Amino acid sequence: MRRVAPGLLLLLLALAGPWLAPHPFDTPVTAPYAAAGDGAPLGGDQLGRDVLSRLLHGGTALIAGALLIAVVVTAAATVLGCLAALRPALGRAIERTADVFILLPPVLGIMLIALAWPAGGRWAVIAAAVVLGTPYAVRIVASAAAPLARAGYVEAATARGERLSYIALRELLPNLRATVLALFGLRFVEAVYVISMAGFLQIGPRPPAADWSLMIRENAPGILLNPWAVLAPSLAIAVLAISFNLASASLASHSARKAVTTP
Repeated sequence: MRRVAPGLLLLLLALAGPWLAPHPFDTPVTAPYAAAGDGAPLGGDQLGRDVLSRLLHGGTALIAGALLIAVVVTAAATVLGCLAALRPALGRAIERTADVFILLPPVLGIMLIALAWPAGGRWAVIAAAVVLGTPYAVRIVASAAAPLARAGYVEAATARGERLSYIALRELLPNLRATVLALFGLRFVEAVYVISMAGFLQIGPRPPAADWSLMIRENAPGILLNPWAVLAPSLAIAVLAISFNLASASLASHSARKAVTTP
């Protein structure tokens, strides 16, 4: 629980940020790149907007998008990975298809999907991250489920004539909890970096949106005048990714000790 607490605290702070911000995120309150001082604890950005207020506003959409990507990718990978393990012929087709998508360079794939999406924006980045993240996740789940699919209790359930959904949910999934939780944490961290990279390349959110990655790009020219305009969102992204990864690893380890290994 000690590893979970920092990530949960940061998550709650980011979600509650818009209500805690002292100023509107798009209103100038000081001079451009003003140093930290009264009324602007982290100084101003390139337009004189309060860095702290933009920081508090910028995490909600990032976390929501990363959570959505992690949930969709993990759920899809769990279903397809279990199918691949329980039906070898179908599994080979799923894995070959996944291999083809894995070979696509991530940055190029994100740019192609995002630029082809009508009006682009955050939803285009989310769709690209799901499409490109699912194949690798499928391979992980399929590899973890393959030995379990040959276990005696799975063969017994198959001999009893149980449905495929029953075998996957009642026999395989309880023993894959640690893998699924670890995968969810990794997918969340990757989604944070994918969304941040897209924002830095201006593929996703557009100015004047308050977005951590967009803040880094916009304020990079003035880093010597007000370092906090760049360091604050950079640290926020890093701390979010690290704390969530530690939390998911702790939950996965705890779940592994409770895994069901008998029918």
